[in-house]
Amino acid sequence: MITWDDFEKVEIRIGTIVEVNDFPKAKNPAYQLKIDFGDFGTKKSSAQITKLYTKEMLAGKQVIAVVNFPPKQIANFISECLVLGVVGAEKEIILLQPERPATNGLRIA
Repeated sequence: MITWDDFEKVEIRIGTIVEVNDFPKAKNPAYQLKIDFGDFGTKKSSAQITKLYTKEMLAGKQVIAVVNFPPKQIANFISECLVLGVVGAEKEIILLQPERPATNGLRIA
């Protein structure tokens, strides 16, 4: 069990994907994303979401991400946030997203 104080340390925010690129050097199939978090800036993320999403489907999509993990190097790429999703039975990732548009950078509570 974690405390409420523990949970409040996790910065989960909404952002809009503004750029999607293939990531051929990733160990597992992934995209390189650039996500706009409004006043919190633009962050990069490596996301293993290629089973259910094409690059065209992702451009402009709002996603939910943890933005206060330390940067992580994945192959030759620095990932600055963790895009959240549900792990399906076949290890496919189903993205978490708001049920209506929201302002980039708003905190998830």
